[in-house]
Order: sequence, then structure tokens, then C-alpha cells
Amino acid sequence: MSDDFSALVESFKQFGVSRAFGPAQQIGGEELIPVAVVSFGFGGGGDGNNAAGGGGGGMVFPIGTYGRKANGSIAFQPNTLVLMALMLPLVGAVGVSLRGVIKALRS
Repeated sequence: MSDDFSALVESFKQFGVSRAFGPAQQIGGEELIPVAVVSFGFGGGGDGNNAAGGGGGGMVFPIGTYGRKANGSIAFQPNTLVLMALMLPLVGAVGVSLRGVIKALRS
């Protein structure tokens, strides 16, 4: 079973890299390359009595595109909605930190 699991993990490593940057597309006179955050995770275990289990999952967030304009310049164009969703943990951490600092200053 471990050989099968290792082969699966290796195939997902290659899959993730190919999904982070998509194939170039020509749209409205611009060459666009889609960019995404790709993450996968796997786990497994057993109790020693021939009972075992495993599972895995993944996510892909399209964060924007790299575009080559007609004049040859390259620019990143973010997907604003997804970037805002990905920023939520950072905003929460900053809020908790500020609360702690304010509480310490009042004491």
C-alpha cells in the first residue's frame, strides 16, 4: 500500500505545479497566463489490527493573471475577490495582536 501512496503523492506534486500557472491565452489582444494557489494534503493510519484508513484533499484559488500587453510590458492583474478571502486570516491575526497591545497599554 505504501508504494501506491508514494506514487499518488508524486503524481499530485506534478499536478500542483502544472495547475499553479495555466496555459497562456490570447484575450482582447493580450496574452494572459492564469495564476493560482494550489494546495493538497494527505493522511493515513491504522491501529495495528489490519484496520487502516486514509484520505486527502486539495484546493485551488485563482489569484489572478500575468498579462503581456501589446507594448511588451508584463503586469500582474489580481483577482480582487479571492485575494480578499485569502487575506482574512492575516486581518484576523492583526486584530488579535492589536487587541493584546491595547490591553497591555491600558494595564
